[in-house]
Amino acid sequence: MESQLQSIFEDVVKTEVTEEAFAGRFMDSPEDERARLVSCLGAFRQYWSTLPQESHDQCVQWIVRFIHSQHSPKRIAFLYDCLATAVETSLLPPRMVCQALVSSDSLEWERTQLWALTFKLIRKIIGGVDYKGVRDLLKAVMDKIQTVPNFMSSAVVQQLLAAREVVEYILDRNACLLPAYFAVTEIRKLYPEGALSHWLLGSLISDLVDSFRPTARINSICGRCSLLPVVNNSGVICSSWKLDPSTLCFPLRGMLPYDKELSEPQTGLLRYVLEQPYSRDMVCNMLGINKELDGRGLIKGRDHLMWVLLQFISGSIQKNALADFLPVMKLFDLLYPEKECIPVPDINKPQSMHAFAITCIWIHLNRKAQNDNSKLQIPIPHSLKLQHEFLQQSLCNKSLPMTDYKIALLCNAYSTNSECFKLPMGVLVDTIDGNTSMRITLPGTNCMASGSVTPLPMNLLDSLTVHTKMSLIHSIATRVIKLARAKSSLALAPALVETYSRVLVYMEIESLGIKGFISQLLPDVFKSHAWGILHTLLEMFSYRMHHIQPHYRMQLLSHLHSLTAVPQTNQNQLHLCVESTALRLITALGNSEVQPQFTRFLNDPKTMLSAESEELNRALILTLARATHVTDFFTGSDSIQGTWCKDILQTIMNFTPHNWASHTLSCFPAPLQAFFKQNNVPQESRFNLKKNVEEEYRKWKSMTVENDIITHFSMQGSPPLFLCLLWKMLLETDHINQIGFRVLERIGARALVAHVRTFADFLVYELSTSAGGQQLNKCIEILNDMVWKYNIVTLDRLILCLAMRSHEENEAQVCYFIIHLLLLKPNDFRNRVSDFLKENAPEHWLQSDWHTKHMTYHKKYPEKLYFEGLGEQVNPPIQLHSQYLPIYFSNVCLRFLPVFDIVIHRFLELLPVSKSLETLLDHLGGLYKFHARPVTYLYNTLHYYERHLRDRTNLKRKLVHAIMSSLKDNRMPGWCLSETYLKCGMNPREDSVWIPDDTYYCKLIGRLVDTMAGKSPGPFPNCDWRFNEFPNPATHALHVTCVELMALAVPGKDVGNALLNVVLQSQPLVPRESITAWMNAIGLVITALPEPYRIVLHDRIVSVISSAVLSSETEWVGYPFQLLDFTACHRSHSEMHCSYVLALAHAVWHHSSIGQLSLIPKFLSEVLKPIVKTEFQLLYVYHLVGPFLQRFQQETTRCMLEIGVVFYEMLQAVDQHSKHLAYMDPICDFLYHIKYMFTGDSVEDRVERIICSLRPAMRLRLRFITHISKMEPAAAASTVTSVPQSSSVSSPAAPSGAGPSNTPLSVGQ
Repeated sequence: MESQLQSIFEDVVKTEVTEEAFAGRFMDSPEDERARLVSCLGAFRQYWSTLPQESHDQCVQWIVRFIHSQHSPKRIAFLYDCLATAVETSLLPPRMVCQALVSSDSLEWERTQLWALTFKLIRKIIGGVDYKGVRDLLKAVMDKIQTVPNFMSSAVVQQLLAAREVVEYILDRNACLLPAYFAVTEIRKLYPEGALSHWLLGSLISDLVDSFRPTARINSICGRCSLLPVVNNSGVICSSWKLDPSTLCFPLRGMLPYDKELSEPQTGLLRYVLEQPYSRDMVCNMLGINKELDGRGLIKGRDHLMWVLLQFISGSIQKNALADFLPVMKLFDLLYPEKECIPVPDINKPQSMHAFAITCIWIHLNRKAQNDNSKLQIPIPHSLKLQHEFLQQSLCNKSLPMTDYKIALLCNAYSTNSECFKLPMGVLVDTIDGNTSMRITLPGTNCMASGSVTPLPMNLLDSLTVHTKMSLIHSIATRVIKLARAKSSLALAPALVETYSRVLVYMEIESLGIKGFISQLLPDVFKSHAWGILHTLLEMFSYRMHHIQPHYRMQLLSHLHSLTAVPQTNQNQLHLCVESTALRLITALGNSEVQPQFTRFLNDPKTMLSAESEELNRALILTLARATHVTDFFTGSDSIQGTWCKDILQTIMNFTPHNWASHTLSCFPAPLQAFFKQNNVPQESRFNLKKNVEEEYRKWKSMTVENDIITHFSMQGSPPLFLCLLWKMLLETDHINQIGFRVLERIGARALVAHVRTFADFLVYELSTSAGGQQLNKCIEILNDMVWKYNIVTLDRLILCLAMRSHEENEAQVCYFIIHLLLLKPNDFRNRVSDFLKENAPEHWLQSDWHTKHMTYHKKYPEKLYFEGLGEQVNPPIQLHSQYLPIYFSNVCLRFLPVFDIVIHRFLELLPVSKSLETLLDHLGGLYKFHARPVTYLYNTLHYYERHLRDRTNLKRKLVHAIMSSLKDNRMPGWCLSETYLKCGMNPREDSVWIPDDTYYCKLIGRLVDTMAGKSPGPFPNCDWRFNEFPNPATHALHVTCVELMALAVPGKDVGNALLNVVLQSQPLVPRESITAWMNAIGLVITALPEPYRIVLHDRIVSVISSAVLSSETEWVGYPFQLLDFTACHRSHSEMHCSYVLALAHAVWHHSSIGQLSLIPKFLSEVLKPIVKTEFQLLYVYHLVGPFLQRFQQETTRCMLEIGVVFYEMLQAVDQHSKHLAYMDPICDFLYHIKYMFTGDSVEDRVERIICSLRPAMRLRLRFITHISKMEPAAAASTVTSVPQSSSVSSPAAPSGAGPSNTPLSVGQ
């Protein structure tokens, strides 16, 4: 190849001897030049045509090397003319020539003439290069320019400027050689923010980068750095709060010049989240990490610092080298300069633990040195001598009192020294485990426990180091497992059970704590068939444990469902406990927990569902309906097809087929309604049920052989009608014989539930047709006797079955009437509730005498779970000696609470029973004093039933009053509802409903703002968040604010507008300097409220877009991108109403769930698209929605693609309506950003027709998005409707020939 090329090109550049001798004196005529050029190209064309494709590159590179080896500028110019002509005649591809020229090693700035000639040639032919090639050439040219030094002679500058002219031409937006988006990407890689461009390029680079600042702003959330989440709130599991784990910066898309504050590490956001209790899961979600985070402590003074270090050192020193801990000694020298001895603090005060921390650290270091036989001796410093002597003397005292903190101190100091640690830890364990020779009775019969009843107080447990707590919980768990394996008949000491519950609250010992409880202890107890201990652990979980992570709760639920397959668990007390615990677990699932938890079990949904309990599966469906409603999961969908719900619902219907009453079904989200309408289950008719009962009753009366009767009525598979028969016996004879008792025993706990279910239906049918009040009174009396006199069925089980049945209209009212009478007419249950509320308080963690009160209550109202009452009534009486499982915490009142939650919801669904519900709340509402999540329950109820309660303000007020007033004696004033609401909103005034003013809403939002800002003292009273319903003050503040707003007797739309006006109208209570914090609070509140409260934001947006400022070009003053930059305008007091609405919309949508955001595509296409006619309106919409495209792409691609198409449709309308477009470049830059960062080629077919219909200048700029890019620029500018149908434009990063892509396209390769 080289010899042939050499002969072609050397032939045209060779000169005669005389020409060389008189260089510059001889001139070729133009004709001669032309002839030589034609001759050269002719020879080359002939050679080129024989050359295989793969050698083309090599050939062009040789030509460039040959040209660059010439020293005569004239020859170089002639050869460059040859190259230019070859390109212009399509002999050589321009991209190949340009790349060969720029990449030549001989192209150096010192050869100024070659430099100038080369870049002039590139400038001449680059117009024919495809846009990806131009992108690569831009990078290569800028790299070449970088080789030019900063200091040089001005004489050569003019020659070097040819390279700048090439860059200038490439960046010329009117030339449109490539999308400017490509250019800024390459430039930002070479010159990041803050880096100066090369002097040769002058302001070219900065001008182009600055022209992209509007695009960056369109993609930025106003005031994003000031927006803060509420930890443990529904929205926090979304991608809004993600940070890059290596830089802590927002993961911004594209190489755009975002505002500096957006590109900086968001340490303030991370610090805020870390400061919230129970924030670990959110931090892991933000940073995309799964590993456990180390414990944190706030450093206040030297003692506190040493206390924090002691936690770490005592727990890790045994596994690490001593040298790793020696820097602590330097800290000691720095922080403890005293020459005299530090005094021994008062060990009656918990603060003494901090004061002793440095001495404890020294003891641990010394112990480590001894164990390692280290030559490094660490003598106790003189200043710690008194404290050290006190510890040693205390260790010699074998009887350690529990009246001070000496035991805790010794445990903390010697937890790594097994010989010394034995004594104080032994005292702690013995205190709660009790003297094994001492016995106490527990509720029920034949149930004895170890004698210790007083648990370790929380202030003592708080004063233990993490290492000591781990040792304590290990000792307790070991004791429990030992008793379980020994199948001991002696129950655990109440003090040990209560203390174990308290230690489990510490998140820092999770691995041995709740994780060990669920993953090791429970399975071990279950495997040992230690049913008494299993019952104990389930009671602990139901009544004593707080803030358990959802995956542990789901794991327990799975364990409970698996228990149903074990024959030994088919006994009354354990079965009741298992079902009651499962019901609590299901109904307590948070709205944001349901989807992530159930999607973990999509491959095997059976493990999360009950194979036999219709009530539990119904409770799950109700929970699912509530969660998907509150999170707006089904927004824009009318079917469950393709969702995580489908398999769950299908499995439930296979396990326990059932229907829902129309008044309940009407509250479900539409896709769930559709599912149950399609999967309707035929129900047994009232007539058939009555006939079957009569038939079985005839058999009962006619059969005479006892064994045959027992076998027939208890046989597996026989109709579950026996409770109906017992009812008829009592109705007719007021007596049940001994055989009835034997049948009940034989049926078994598990099968009896089906009998209760049928009995509930039978009761409703019977009383629906009964005549007069006398018969009704008799029926209720018998029913009451079955519960309290004969102990045939527990009240909570019977009420749950009644509340979960599917009755319509009159029968539904009868069903609820039965519930009402059962709960209130006899005194049995009311007395139990009254006495329990009078004698007990819910703050179990502060109590030392719970067990005493618990036993007093059970002695007065004993639980009878084995038909004892019936056994005593039959003739002759049956002496029962049932072995009760230990009961430490539960009773019928506490068991009834989750059932009461369901009852209230059922009553809310049926308008005619409203008054009955009010009566129930009056008499039993006090039970909510013991509810684990009263505010959450209220929030969910008001949110889910917003439509039902809209016009029932009295009932809404009654519900709020009943639940909140139940807690008044156990909460500080101001803990929940505002003083203004308590004064004006809680009292019913039919004549004039209280309408709050702006000041009320400002104060309510201000309370949340101050809480999130960590104001001290805060708006809410301090409490121990470990035992609170909510994990931190902000979550509490958000929920109580929403409850109060939903409780107002004001339409949701009016409340929503009032909330927006807090920042959209001038309010004296809203400080200007913290406006984004107020917008953040409003965003949190509005997104946590039902749709009528939120949708008003759409109305405000429509109002702004329709306003003269945006709809009339003559009204607009100033640069739109500057005026839409809310933060900058606010600082300079130059903001406008439209920028306020923009910033507030961003705050609201940033906090929205993806379900709520899914309304945006419809809002854009159906509401805004018909309005948008001007360029300013279009830019406003882009600013409004642009920042959320990244989240749409990550969470719902369908919505992102819909929005992408609507953006083009709006552009088309603006293009047709406007005579002049002033901001074409930012608009096009934004659309290219969408293509390369989000949509890829997915919307290309749908937008191509739109692009072809735009004005020529716009079409030219957008030609690279569609097939038009295959055409020449001039042709693209003139084409309107006809485009060649060539292959799809592949990713700029894709190799040649890559096909169309449905994923975002990379710009940076």
